[in-house]
Amino acid sequence: MDYSRKISERLWNLPDKGELESRREETFIDDIIQKSHIEKELLSHLDGIRTVFDGGAGCGRFSILLAKHGCEVTHFDISQPMIDKARELAEKEGVLDRITFVKGALEHLEAFRDRSFDMVISFDAPVSYTYPNQEKVIAELVRICRKRIMISVSSRLGYLPYLANPIQKNQFILDPDCGDPFVKWCVANRADAIEAFRFPREAVGKLWEEGLMGGDEEIAEYERGGAPWCITYTFMPDELEGILKRNGVKNIELAGPGAYARTLPNELLVKMMKDPGQRSDFLDFCHRFDSNPFVCGMGKDNLLAQGEV
Repeated sequence: MDYSRKISERLWNLPDKGELESRREETFIDDIIQKSHIEKELLSHLDGIRTVFDGGAGCGRFSILLAKHGCEVTHFDISQPMIDKARELAEKEGVLDRITFVKGALEHLEAFRDRSFDMVISFDAPVSYTYPNQEKVIAELVRICRKRIMISVSSRLGYLPYLANPIQKNQFILDPDCGDPFVKWCVANRADAIEAFRFPREAVGKLWEEGLMGGDEEIAEYERGGAPWCITYTFMPDELEGILKRNGVKNIELAGPGAYARTLPNELLVKMMKDPGQRSDFLDFCHRFDSNPFVCGMGKDNLLAQGEV
């Protein structure tokens, strides 16, 4: 059985996923920073781009953005609740007629012809949830692309500190009283996580060598009827670059959205996010810092790669 796909289908089709995922930039600062970085990159590369494939498009954060800039977008996702939310938001923004919504898994792109789209994008690491087919999925994304590809995946260099820091997500909470269930869980379990913490030597060593988060425990939970987190393949920067090169992508650029923010405490991040002037300056500098190839990969779910086909 293709457990990665089955687990992803069950998790992302939970009824509340559309509403929760659409509010990530209202709840977590790292989402704000990462999406701001990607938006800057997208808008600076739209010359000659008319058609876009957004793979793992979620609630339409970038499908809607690109449609508002005149692109015809194919919004492709495994989650019906998120597609429904994206359709609702697209209608509200007046771009419903520029977006085609397709439900499907990234492992199966056979319906799309070679070089079908001027630009192919895939953000927030859906490629990483297709293990063991992640290289094939990247090859397929390149196949259907005519001009430019831009993807973000889970980063091994970013995941290793996350694995050794069970309270890291607390660093990025924008409002602890927002009511989001994951925020509530992070706040409620912070003290217990610190008390129980022991450096996970075996786990970080295994991740370093194999790149894989999850496996037997997630499969067992799925078989019991649960909805575990996705089995996740994490990439090293040179590994991702090599896969893209082997599939004919040229002029590859790598970045690590979220790297700079990881160096700052929650109190300062919140203060900057709530001050419009500081927020703008901070996000601009994050983009500059995180674009440096020497920090690429330090954002957990945003090892970002782009290039020409």
